Amino acid sequence: MTLNPGTRLGPYEVSTPLGAGGMGEVYRARDTRLGRDVAIKVLPVHLSDNPEVRARFEREAKTISSLNHPNICMLFDVGREGEIDFIVMELIEGGTLAERLQRGPLPAAELLRYATQIADALDRAHRAGVVHRDLKPGNVMLTKSGAKLMDFGLSRVAAPGGAAGGSITMAGLSQSPTVAPALTTEGSLLGTFQYMAPEQLEGKDADVRSDIWAFGCVLYEMATGRRAFEGRSQASLIAAILEREPAPVGEAPSSASGASTLGGPPAGIDRLIRNCLAKDPEERIQTAHDIRLHLQGIAEGAGLSSTSVMQSQVAAAVAASHARGGNSKLAWGVAALAGMLAVGAIAWAVLRPSEPAIAARFRLTPIPEVFQMFWPRVSPNGKFLLVETVDSTNVSTAYVRPMNQIDMHPIPGTERVARVYWSPDGNEVAFVKDQKLQRVVIAGGSPVTVCAASGSDLSWGSKGFILMDGKFTDSLLVVPAGGGELKPASRIDRAHGEIGSAWPCFLPDGEHFLFIGSTQNGGNSNIRLGKLGSLDSKVLGHSDGRVEYGPGGWVLFVRGTSLLAQKLDLGGAKLTGEPVTLADQIRIGGAQGHFSVSNNGILAIARQTEDFAAPIIEVDRTGKPTGTTIASGIVGDPRVSPDGSRVLFQRSRLSLRTGGDVFIRDLVRGTEARLTFSDDRAISAVWSPDGSRYAYVVRYADGHSIIRIGAVDGLGVPDSIPLGPGDPVSLRNWMADGRLVAYSLDAHNWGIPTSVGDRTPQALVDTTLKIFQSTVSPDGRWMAGVVGVEPSYQIVVVSLTGVPGRWQVSSTPGIWPRWSKNGKELLYEAWARPAVLAVDIDTQAGFRAGTPRELFALPVKAISHEVASWDVDATGEKFYVLSTPPRSSSAGIVELDTRFSQLVNRK
Repeated sequence: MTLNPGTRLGPYEVSTPLGAGGMGEVYRARDTRLGRDVAIKVLPVHLSDNPEVRARFEREAKTISSLNHPNICMLFDVGREGEIDFIVMELIEGGTLAERLQRGPLPAAELLRYATQIADALDRAHRAGVVHRDLKPGNVMLTKSGAKLMDFGLSRVAAPGGAAGGSITMAGLSQSPTVAPALTTEGSLLGTFQYMAPEQLEGKDADVRSDIWAFGCVLYEMATGRRAFEGRSQASLIAAILEREPAPVGEAPSSASGASTLGGPPAGIDRLIRNCLAKDPEERIQTAHDIRLHLQGIAEGAGLSSTSVMQSQVAAAVAASHARGGNSKLAWGVAALAGMLAVGAIAWAVLRPSEPAIAARFRLTPIPEVFQMFWPRVSPNGKFLLVETVDSTNVSTAYVRPMNQIDMHPIPGTERVARVYWSPDGNEVAFVKDQKLQRVVIAGGSPVTVCAASGSDLSWGSKGFILMDGKFTDSLLVVPAGGGELKPASRIDRAHGEIGSAWPCFLPDGEHFLFIGSTQNGGNSNIRLGKLGSLDSKVLGHSDGRVEYGPGGWVLFVRGTSLLAQKLDLGGAKLTGEPVTLADQIRIGGAQGHFSVSNNGILAIARQTEDFAAPIIEVDRTGKPTGTTIASGIVGDPRVSPDGSRVLFQRSRLSLRTGGDVFIRDLVRGTEARLTFSDDRAISAVWSPDGSRYAYVVRYADGHSIIRIGAVDGLGVPDSIPLGPGDPVSLRNWMADGRLVAYSLDAHNWGIPTSVGDRTPQALVDTTLKIFQSTVSPDGRWMAGVVGVEPSYQIVVVSLTGVPGRWQVSSTPGIWPRWSKNGKELLYEAWARPAVLAVDIDTQAGFRAGTPRELFALPVKAISHEVASWDVDATGEKFYVLSTPPRSSSAGIVELDTRFSQLVNRK
């Protein structure tokens, strides 16, 4: 059966054929729901026509879809469209191991790397009760991130006559759909037969030891470039498998003339192969786990540790990233880091009293152009440390480093993400970006979309599910890591004063989880214990920030800026004993507790430190500094007064992303004064038209906001305008006639009266039109703003008076529009490369926009969608921009502290 491009199978649209074989035809297709490319295998008629076989196939597919491993091709979906049965799999770019072996044997490092990955994948499947049954080089893909095992568990075939059977009989061998027809004739080499175990050829059921045999055959071929067993016919091949032994790997003639230059197979590999190829299944190595351990021992004997293998993978991914034209800002070199990490090495096993505590300190290798490091996440296996960074253009990226190595490497696909979380095996990370939950292998590769999502915090459990939050007032949601539909995982307990749920964390069983039931005042929220399958949860205690589970039954949580731990009685659903203080002055900003702990007890902590500190300076229309520094520290969102004599700006102790306090700089007198004392919660300050007052927003933890209006000279009591609960509110500007303050709510634009009395919000534009970062022209006739989604933002102008209309002003993606020169010019920030562009505006007869032209490059990109990095005065001649942050003298000190049991037992 051949499918034409454009054919729809459910939500999948077929594009191009990828290949065909006994198990069906494979096509590249597009998942129209999630916007990702997938591979679709259309099953042959002999499977589709037998309901019993199809039902069994679907049951097995469900089991295989639960396998979560970076070296196993993911199975996303099973479907039927009309008379066509199909399966949907991860689309993998690369070549097969069979294609690679045509060039000869693999070098030792490459052989050990791929073999270890295949063994690890087999071990994961076998533990889940899945047997591959058709392991061969053609079912192994080699990608930039490593080996990927294909067709996992899908090669069980019907016995001759159509009956569903778990075994392959001798009578049906030539008809096996896993054998290509061209390979079953006299005088030709056979394909799948070469990897079949003796018990399979004798008609017995295949089990995990049959996969062990096939692995030995594949490993032999990887080491020698030749098959372990060969024959000129079915009979001679079967005889070789049943009766003969392959030549030792060191003596086998290579199929490639240049193989002798590879240095030969690593010592010990021949013994491992022979232990896999024992004729009697009882005499073979019994588990893939044991194979992996043997391979690791061989690698260590050859000076190739598993860590160095992973390092080579990451390095290869980095090189590939640079070859694709990656961001030069993230290239290797030397630069200072502004952040400080404290990592406490906590061994949760009980120590002998005489064993000394571990204490050490070392510095992370600096990363060029990185000025902030935070959100340390230790992988569950304790082998890797992940941190998030911000570079000189204010772009965030996640970096990873092996715990026993020095260099750190960016994880492709994690640019501009909020927070990143580990998979249970420590080989992948998951994050929310572009309103999608995505996952990516840390060693390289393209991110895979799991589902559409909002929120930013999640937890990936050991049973293949991902918990995540949504908006602040949402309950928790859960989705299979392989993709699917988000479903509720908790309910909000309003009887306990809770208004939302946040910061989920799975326990090791993959079913129970901790999370925070957020209360109205933000701090002192409830620590809750939940379980998949039930929306109910129980209160365990209180935290001022995040919560996380640690090995040994400890619950880690935040009180103030201290990190505490307390024992969990899971059966009784309660915390026991007194809490123990693990560390003080942990970083709180943004994530409400920058700490993590691995399954083997390594604790990572980011200490309290300054955020992205860049001074605000004055520059001219070409970007040349005038020598005037407006403000320093963690500052941003400058706003110039209407007469150009003063500048409002925000300053924070931790991070402007969550608000700060409003300050004013008098450019004539050269003085600075603080206007608000709102404990880091003020955001988006604007000037009144006459420059005598200012307004700003205060956001509260329960989701409601207040607009406050105060006098610049500090006299009188600020006026407050409550807006009630809802999505975060941002002020845009004060209308020219002084009557209304413009604000946005979920990209809808409103004006609210500034005078005391009726303060009913008024829609400024059509409420169906979503425009954010909006700003009204000086004459009040036009509104400029941003429409679209990342990375396709565009600047538009809409009419507020007269005949409605909308015009696109930008020719390339842009953000943060600003009016100047009495509304005759519109300036905005380019999205792809931070720079200020100017567009001439003519409104004498309707609306006309000129061609955008670049004025100068910005040193720092916008801090967020709500905090800008620049402003311009009314003349369009003076700009106030965030400059390049000063380089820190601290190079990111990492401390290894004492063991956890000693920290606790001291109390």
